[in-house]
Amino acid sequence: MSILTAVLLGAGSRGARSYAPYALDYPHELKFVAVAEPDAERRDHFAREHNIPQEQVYASWEQVMEQPKLADIMIICTQDRMHHAPTLQALNQGYHVLLEKPMSPDPKECMEMEQAAKDNERLLTICHVLRYTPFWSTIKRLIDEGRIGDVVSIQLNENVGYWHIAHSFVRGNWNNSDTSSPMILSKSCHDMDVLSWLMDQPCTRVSSYGSLMHFHEGNAPQGSTSRCLDGCAVEATCPYSAPKFYLGDGRNWAWHFTQDGSREAIVEGLKTSPYGRCVYKSDNNVVDHQVVNMEFANGATATFSMCGFTMEQERIIQIMGTKGQISGHDDKITLYDFVTKEKNDITVHVPSSGHGGGDAGVMRSFLNEVRHYNGGESLTSASASVRSHLMAFAAEESRLNKGKSIEIAEFAERVRRG
Repeated sequence: MSILTAVLLGAGSRGARSYAPYALDYPHELKFVAVAEPDAERRDHFAREHNIPQEQVYASWEQVMEQPKLADIMIICTQDRMHHAPTLQALNQGYHVLLEKPMSPDPKECMEMEQAAKDNERLLTICHVLRYTPFWSTIKRLIDEGRIGDVVSIQLNENVGYWHIAHSFVRGNWNNSDTSSPMILSKSCHDMDVLSWLMDQPCTRVSSYGSLMHFHEGNAPQGSTSRCLDGCAVEATCPYSAPKFYLGDGRNWAWHFTQDGSREAIVEGLKTSPYGRCVYKSDNNVVDHQVVNMEFANGATATFSMCGFTMEQERIIQIMGTKGQISGHDDKITLYDFVTKEKNDITVHVPSSGHGGGDAGVMRSFLNEVRHYNGGESLTSASASVRSHLMAFAAEESRLNKGKSIEIAEFAERVRRG
């Protein structure tokens, strides 16, 4: 098996900690030869970890693109609004591209990237990692085998977790749609993709409701301060206390704002970084809960609910078919047959790698597809991703228009016309 070479654009959470470790675990398959990352601490740490020579370490993706083609593939994990330009240039330079989700917060840019992959005859695979997990691939196999007949309706709940929404979507990089993406894209494009994949039908129309109900200044408790360490009178009783998150059991999350794991460095980060802000006095604007209703071409329907106010961080699904039912969460799947009355409980193995094995799974699949590329498309190709992204874009338009039903075909045509 030949070793493929890669360039990483963006050595943050997803790039450096989710996908790049594959090269350390399987050095006979993948080698990183260059990295671009504006944060010097992250950039140097990644270069040391992967033995990248200093002349191949860059502060910006633009500097990489000024070089001749450096590797077989490019893994792009820049911020959401920085996906479009490097992806187009990478495809034009002949790289196969693995792109972190969402593709872009702009639907027209998504379509342009899809077309660029086709024009350059290169793979553009989007990191919809759930498809690559044992849990979701088992559910897909049961449906494809006809075990529950025709799918009539799906109910999918995404329980974000009260601590996760505060960390990533109130204080963190995805807290403001003006600088990143709306929640339905940044967090839940995974779910739109899974629903599109399981239904295996075009989604024809959607409607959606949701809001930023809790995390705003109108709900700030009396005595609260702009930062948790500024003498906040209610910090000790606040479930979203930053010191509890980063100095308590969740201390390992602090790497988002410091590579130094000492308590002194974490405290300093809580005084200066966004992760020490009061959740009621941040610059966030994305929703903290949302529901989406979907209708598909064959008449099947789906409902999706995302909520940040949960103890668990998990997805719960129920799939109702003409001959049976599938339900599941975590590592448990239950298959019920209407004819035999049999109920089969299936426990799937959940790998230790991120997203239930999906992070390593997408890497393994992508590398294999690159090695055997013959002009086909990957499981989570740009074309597949654009379909589910359009569902998310239409849902957000509906939400902003008081739940108005949005026809997907009409929405897509408006985007194409510009």
